[in-house]
Amino acid sequence: MTVRTTPAPAPTPMPMARPHLGHALASEWTKMTSVRSTVWTLGSLVVVVVGIGLVVISQTADGSFRAIAYPAPALFGLLVGQLAVIVLGVLTITSEHATGLVRTTFTAAPERHRVLTAKYLVFSVTAFLVTAGSVGLVGAVAAIVHGGPDAGSHTAAEWLGALGGCLYVTLLGVLALALGALVRHSAGAIALMLGLVTLPPVIGAMLLSWRASTDLGNLIVSYNAPVAMMQLFGLQGGAEVGVPPSDFSHLVMIVVVTGIAVAASYAVVARRDV
Repeated sequence: MTVRTTPAPAPTPMPMARPHLGHALASEWTKMTSVRSTVWTLGSLVVVVVGIGLVVISQTADGSFRAIAYPAPALFGLLVGQLAVIVLGVLTITSEHATGLVRTTFTAAPERHRVLTAKYLVFSVTAFLVTAGSVGLVGAVAAIVHGGPDAGSHTAAEWLGALGGCLYVTLLGVLALALGALVRHSAGAIALMLGLVTLPPVIGAMLLSWRASTDLGNLIVSYNAPVAMMQLFGLQGGAEVGVPPSDFSHLVMIVVVTGIAVAASYAVVARRDV
């Protein structure tokens, strides 16, 4: 009687490692650094923040820094440069939907939550470092050029406030990424983010024109992205409508709004077809 034996499987020439978050991070970093949109958007952020900041520094006297922090000149460029962070946040995910690459990504990495987490981590760290580096360069130049006795005394608190402003801009980019995951359309997500950032000051000013909506107008004028960034950089935005809100309340608000959007993106991406 002949006994048939099953041949042993051939040894694998290369060890197969179990996929983990590190692999997803490496993949997303490769995607971000290999496309020209990243260079253009972050490059424009650096050019605008540093360029406008240096122009402001050159037109400012030492005595002006008695009332403002050294990183404050970077705010003028960052109010424009934040748009680059928002656009990059949207393109981080919508570009894959536009080209169909997202199907390949989710086929290679079926754990969609892991892929989305890697996108959030890679984008947020990159955006924060580039933003903070640009602001820090402007602040350092201001401290060197206008560091005389007429500039008054300065503490580390103003630098912490500037870092809070950089964190605020980064969270705007994370919110843009979350909206991109929900909308899956570059133009639509960018339009939504531009509306969220630019329309509240206009709507608040309009509501202040009617007595019945004054309280709501004051609230909207006090809590919006430009005012939050001004306060974090040491300028009293929103003081014209009463006591301005604290820096902490601005950060808490953007964290809550961004957290809700991020949670929604995880829920939708896990169940939706690509």
